[in-house]
Amino acid sequence: MADAKTEAGHSKELLQQFASDFQPLEKLGQLLELTDNRTDAHYCECHLKGSKLVKLGTTNVPLDPEDQPEYRANREIVLNDSAFQTMRMDAKERRSFSNIVAEYTKEFDTEHPLKIIGGQHRFQAIKEAFDSNGVDEYHGVKVYLGLDTGQRLDVQLISNTNIDISGDLIDRLQETFQGPQLRNWCQAAGLLEAGQDFADSYERGGPISVRMARTFITNYFKGMTVDPKKVELTETTPAVCPSGRHDPDWDALKGSRTGMWSDTGLLAAGKEFAKLISAQREAFKSRKAKPDFPEKALNVAVMSAWAYVAGMLHANAVRLKRHFELRNSTAKDPLNAAALAAGKHKSDPENYRGLGYRTDPRERGRFVELFYLQAEQGGGITPSVVDIAIKKYHVKQAQLDVQSAQEKQLRVREA
Repeated sequence: MADAKTEAGHSKELLQQFASDFQPLEKLGQLLELTDNRTDAHYCECHLKGSKLVKLGTTNVPLDPEDQPEYRANREIVLNDSAFQTMRMDAKERRSFSNIVAEYTKEFDTEHPLKIIGGQHRFQAIKEAFDSNGVDEYHGVKVYLGLDTGQRLDVQLISNTNIDISGDLIDRLQETFQGPQLRNWCQAAGLLEAGQDFADSYERGGPISVRMARTFITNYFKGMTVDPKKVELTETTPAVCPSGRHDPDWDALKGSRTGMWSDTGLLAAGKEFAKLISAQREAFKSRKAKPDFPEKALNVAVMSAWAYVAGMLHANAVRLKRHFELRNSTAKDPLNAAALAAGKHKSDPENYRGLGYRTDPRERGRFVELFYLQAEQGGGITPSVVDIAIKKYHVKQAQLDVQSAQEKQLRVREA
């Protein structure tokens, strides 16, 4: 109870400071301090002049200002979005906006005590209208007071829901809340550049997403569990981590692999895959190709299977070396995207575009066979290797189906 009283007193003090700094349309006696009973977050709703918002507000808001201040919590502004262009014109025509969500705090960036959490596109439109045309209207703002990190994450998520927040951004917010370990690992491996954050919505050629990083690591450790003497009788389909929601399997992996972030084998695999990405892109710098060819390594089926096979071969230095050296192929691009696109099975539908365009379980399983076979022979990916790998996958699946049916019949007889 004492803590609750202390918190209430602190938020009341912040409310008074806020009213003094921003002089909202509502006088101090009219400002109601409200509480979100789900998280106990305190807030008020009011109207602020555009000039105050522009001078004392910022969209450069970290989720974790103490430990990860250089990484933004909210999404990037999409300058070429048609809705944003309309918003900018409306602001210059003196439109009054609402539903802007912010936190008032001077714990960091004291020159901008109003941190814009939701509505950064509206804030930018208001700023441009004020800077260029002197437009200074009142705008509706929901102002939170004294948030902790958990409450700040919750506000980030709910305030962005109105703009159809991407799964990648939700993942990034949640991972940032958990700590910098995944981002630090990706930067150390070269999967992210130094100081770079995960994508808030993955685009071809841009930084990887949290989902992609989790998928890579998850499959490396899944591959490690495969008995090398029983590969032909083991289901070897890589997993793809979910996006936009809680991933209990990821939490379980981190709990069971307490030394994961210092695992030398995992880091080596991450570095080698980063080099494969670069080599694949480099192969197309001086020649024309389909736009997806340079980015083929980041197809989720490719990434998950490559990591899975790296885990399978973690104790086989010779074959692991061949797996890693795929990036050194000089005859064609390392992944031979054209050969992949020509790879098909007689059971594939007519609209199947070839290996490397889908991410379903069958596609991921085929890539495991391909990378595993390439590591056995060396010599890179060729049309022949692609064809053999696809056929091996279907033979193996047929054998696994027979094995599963036999085990089911055995259970029925025993029952």
